Amino acid sequence: MMSNNVGVSEQQFLELVLKAISETADKQLRIMEVCGTHTMAIARSGMKQVLPNTITLLSGPGCPVCVTDVSDIDDACILAGRSDVILASYGDMLRVPGTSGSLTTARISGADIRVIYSSFDALRLAIDNPQREVILYGVGFETTAPTSAVAIEAAIRADIGNFSVLSVHKAVPPILRFLLSDRDLSIDAFLLPGHVCTIAGTCDFDFIAEEYLRPCVVAGFEPVDILEAILMVIKQYQENMPTVEVQYRRAVKARGNTVGRQYITRYFNLADCVWRGIGLVPASGFKIRDEYSKWDARAKFNVSPPRVVAAGCVCGDILKGKKQPPECEYYGVNCTPANPQGPCMVSEEGSCAAFYRYSCLGG
Repeated sequence: MMSNNVGVSEQQFLELVLKAISETADKQLRIMEVCGTHTMAIARSGMKQVLPNTITLLSGPGCPVCVTDVSDIDDACILAGRSDVILASYGDMLRVPGTSGSLTTARISGADIRVIYSSFDALRLAIDNPQREVILYGVGFETTAPTSAVAIEAAIRADIGNFSVLSVHKAVPPILRFLLSDRDLSIDAFLLPGHVCTIAGTCDFDFIAEEYLRPCVVAGFEPVDILEAILMVIKQYQENMPTVEVQYRRAVKARGNTVGRQYITRYFNLADCVWRGIGLVPASGFKIRDEYSKWDARAKFNVSPPRVVAAGCVCGDILKGKKQPPECEYYGVNCTPANPQGPCMVSEEGSCAAFYRYSCLGG
């Protein structure tokens, strides 16, 4: 691992890292960056164009918008369509297509959907509208699950009975195990998500190195962070010693954020969960514990269990690293950021949106 010594500018350090990668990347490596923020940083910086052709970067299932299943969008639209419900959602979920529309089309049809910026905005809506049911659309990974848990705890303490959470929160380690168990996929190493690991830590990812013998590095989000993480992956391969390393040391500890993890454990269980385009992944979703069913929108409104709904695009294959965005027949033709047909084009952190916006058509 290199270290940025005093007296070396960021540009000089970046050039040193690139030089080291070029000199050492003598084997073909397919590295999956799990996080959508990494995908955007890679596309924005033009990183793929300067890396040696022995390094292939694959976009993984780390964009929460992209992996929210069609059925979960449909459930949210149905609940939002109730006259007694206010659905509180983060703005990036509004345009994600479901079977016959999105939250935006439901809103146009009269559903009361409010854009929020924190889970406590949803609680405030419940307090201000005591005659209405307020449902927080809980989306995201280990990073955001604690915020939904904290909102549930606050609702319990304040006895806010007209508040509940529709949890589509997902856990990252199970989906990576799921991908690694697929013999059709070729993934040599992972750049693990920095945001998720600030909460989850690194211990839950040890199985990747120990059982599957794949190098892993938790990377920060600046181009130089990602490049240094790639260099660390290469060195693990050279030394034939796969492990889980942390490049993003300024934010990530092995045990993660203890308080955040405790909130997740206190209010959620792991349950089978559908990932968009991928299918049902065992024990990969955060389900609200039965003892808190009063604040679980699925229990409160008798929402159907997870189900697989066929999708019309190849986002699933893109999220698995099987295909690149330009290989989808819809990409850039009738699927653009202005008119997204699939979730990978909706979110700014989606791989299709990143490819389209920064013209990384050649990978």
